[in-house]
Amino acid sequence: MRIFVLLFALFFAGAVHAVEPSEMLKDPVLEARAREVSKHLRCVVCQNETIDESNADIAKDMRLLLRTRILAGDSNDQVIQFLVSRYGDYVLLKPRFMASTYLLWFGPFIVLLLGAFVVYRRLKGTPVAGPAPLSPEEKAALEELAPGERTP
Repeated sequence: MRIFVLLFALFFAGAVHAVEPSEMLKDPVLEARAREVSKHLRCVVCQNETIDESNADIAKDMRLLLRTRILAGDSNDQVIQFLVSRYGDYVLLKPRFMASTYLLWFGPFIVLLLGAFVVYRRLKGTPVAGPAPLSPEEKAALEELAPGERTP
Protein backbone atom coordinates (compact mmCIF):
# COMPACT_ATOMS: atom_id res chain seq x y z
CA MET A 1 0.00 0.00 0.00
CA ARG A 2 2.87 2.36 0.79
CA ILE A 3 4.36 1.88 -2.64
CA PHE A 4 1.03 2.74 -4.23
CA VAL A 5 0.80 5.98 -2.23
CA LEU A 6 4.39 6.85 -3.13
CA LEU A 7 3.83 6.19 -6.83
CA PHE A 8 0.60 8.20 -6.72
CA ALA A 9 2.38 11.13 -5.08
CA LEU A 10 5.24 11.00 -7.59
CA PHE A 11 2.88 10.75 -10.54
CA PHE A 12 0.82 13.75 -9.54
CA ALA A 13 3.65 15.87 -8.20
CA GLY A 14 4.12 19.10 -10.09
CA ALA A 15 7.31 20.02 -11.85
CA VAL A 16 10.10 20.59 -9.40
CA HIS A 17 12.20 23.61 -10.22
CA ALA A 18 15.91 23.29 -9.62
CA VAL A 19 16.55 27.03 -9.91
CA GLU A 20 18.42 28.09 -6.82
CA PRO A 21 17.73 31.46 -5.20
CA SER A 22 21.31 32.55 -5.89
CA GLU A 23 20.66 32.10 -9.63
CA MET A 24 17.53 34.24 -9.75
CA LEU A 25 17.62 37.75 -11.12
CA LYS A 26 16.73 40.57 -8.76
CA ASP A 27 14.40 42.20 -11.29
CA PRO A 28 11.13 40.17 -11.32
CA VAL A 29 10.41 41.15 -14.93
CA LEU A 30 13.77 39.84 -16.13
CA GLU A 31 13.39 36.70 -14.00
CA ALA A 32 9.97 36.08 -15.57
CA ARG A 33 11.60 36.40 -19.01
CA ALA A 34 14.31 33.96 -17.98
CA ARG A 35 11.68 31.47 -16.82
CA GLU A 36 9.75 31.91 -20.07
CA VAL A 37 12.84 31.28 -22.20
CA SER A 38 13.90 28.30 -20.09
CA LYS A 39 10.54 26.58 -20.78
CA HIS A 40 11.75 26.08 -24.35
CA LEU A 41 15.21 24.76 -23.50
CA ARG A 42 16.14 21.17 -22.68
CA CYS A 43 18.91 20.07 -20.39
CA VAL A 44 21.45 18.44 -22.70
CA VAL A 45 22.21 15.54 -20.32
CA CYS A 46 18.71 14.88 -18.98
CA GLN A 47 15.84 13.18 -20.71
CA ASN A 48 13.23 15.74 -21.67
CA GLU A 49 13.62 18.06 -18.68
CA THR A 50 13.78 21.80 -19.03
CA ILE A 51 16.84 23.51 -17.68
CA ASP A 52 14.72 24.83 -14.80
CA GLU A 53 13.69 21.30 -13.78
CA SER A 54 17.13 19.71 -13.99
CA ASN A 55 19.64 19.49 -11.15
CA ALA A 56 22.51 18.68 -13.53
CA ASP A 57 25.56 20.93 -13.42
CA ILE A 58 25.27 21.69 -17.13
CA ALA A 59 21.66 22.82 -16.62
CA LYS A 60 22.81 25.19 -13.89
CA ASP A 61 25.46 26.57 -16.25
CA MET A 62 22.84 27.00 -18.95
CA ARG A 63 20.50 28.83 -16.53
CA LEU A 64 23.31 31.18 -15.51
CA LEU A 65 24.30 31.75 -19.13
CA LEU A 66 20.69 32.47 -20.05
CA ARG A 67 20.35 35.04 -17.27
CA THR A 68 23.68 36.63 -18.20
CA ARG A 69 22.50 37.07 -21.78
CA ILE A 70 19.19 38.58 -20.61
CA LEU A 71 21.07 41.02 -18.38
CA ALA A 72 23.25 41.92 -21.37
CA GLY A 73 20.09 43.03 -23.19
CA ASP A 74 19.49 40.11 -25.56
CA SER A 75 15.93 39.41 -26.65
CA ASN A 76 14.35 36.04 -25.90
CA ASP A 77 15.00 34.87 -29.46
CA GLN A 78 18.61 36.02 -29.30
CA VAL A 79 19.16 34.10 -26.06
CA ILE A 80 17.67 30.95 -27.59
CA GLN A 81 19.76 31.39 -30.75
CA PHE A 82 22.90 31.81 -28.65
CA LEU A 83 22.22 28.62 -26.70
CA VAL A 84 21.37 26.71 -29.90
CA SER A 85 24.60 27.88 -31.49
CA ARG A 86 26.50 26.71 -28.42
CA TYR A 87 24.73 23.40 -27.67
CA GLY A 88 23.01 22.52 -30.96
CA ASP A 89 19.37 22.03 -31.94
CA TYR A 90 18.99 19.29 -29.32
CA VAL A 91 18.68 22.01 -26.68
CA LEU A 92 15.24 22.96 -28.05
CA LEU A 93 12.32 21.11 -26.46
CA LYS A 94 10.30 21.68 -29.63
CA PRO A 95 12.60 21.04 -32.58
CA ARG A 96 12.46 23.30 -35.59
CA PHE A 97 10.70 22.20 -38.76
CA MET A 98 13.54 21.84 -41.25
CA ALA A 99 14.96 19.23 -43.61
CA SER A 100 17.14 17.59 -40.96
CA THR A 101 14.15 17.09 -38.64
CA TYR A 102 11.57 15.82 -41.15
CA LEU A 103 11.98 12.25 -39.90
CA LEU A 104 11.45 13.45 -36.35
CA TRP A 105 8.23 15.24 -37.32
CA PHE A 106 6.83 12.71 -39.79
CA GLY A 107 8.34 9.49 -38.42
CA PRO A 108 5.50 8.61 -36.02
CA PHE A 109 2.90 9.05 -38.76
CA ILE A 110 4.93 6.97 -41.20
CA VAL A 111 5.25 4.16 -38.65
CA LEU A 112 1.51 4.35 -37.92
CA LEU A 113 0.64 4.15 -41.61
CA LEU A 114 3.04 1.26 -42.18
CA GLY A 115 1.54 -0.60 -39.23
CA ALA A 116 -2.00 -0.03 -40.53
CA PHE A 117 -0.92 -1.24 -43.98
CA VAL A 118 0.63 -4.42 -42.53
CA VAL A 119 -2.49 -5.15 -40.48
CA TYR A 120 -4.71 -4.53 -43.52
CA ARG A 121 -2.61 -6.86 -45.70
CA ARG A 122 -2.61 -9.58 -43.04
CA LEU A 123 -6.38 -9.42 -42.63
CA LYS A 124 -7.17 -9.16 -46.32
CA GLY A 125 -4.46 -11.41 -47.73
CA THR A 126 -5.19 -14.67 -45.92
CA PRO A 127 -8.68 -15.97 -46.59
CA VAL A 128 -10.14 -18.14 -43.89
CA ALA A 129 -10.54 -21.62 -45.33
CA GLY A 130 -13.44 -23.80 -44.24
CA PRO A 131 -13.00 -27.41 -43.26
CA ALA A 132 -11.97 -29.77 -46.03
CA PRO A 133 -14.72 -32.09 -47.30
CA LEU A 134 -14.72 -35.65 -45.98
CA SER A 135 -13.25 -38.36 -48.13
CA PRO A 136 -15.39 -41.45 -48.91
CA GLU A 137 -13.35 -43.47 -46.37
CA GLU A 138 -13.95 -40.85 -43.67
CA LYS A 139 -17.68 -40.81 -44.48
CA ALA A 140 -17.82 -44.61 -44.18
CA ALA A 141 -15.95 -44.53 -40.86
CA LEU A 142 -18.28 -41.85 -39.54
CA GLU A 143 -21.34 -43.86 -40.65
CA GLU A 144 -20.02 -46.85 -38.70
CA LEU A 145 -19.59 -44.74 -35.57
CA ALA A 146 -22.99 -43.05 -35.79
CA PRO A 147 -25.36 -45.09 -37.91
CA GLY A 148 -28.41 -43.22 -39.19
CA GLU A 149 -26.79 -39.77 -38.82
CA ARG A 150 -26.44 -37.69 -41.95
CA THR A 151 -22.87 -36.98 -43.08
CA PRO A 152 -21.94 -33.96 -45.15
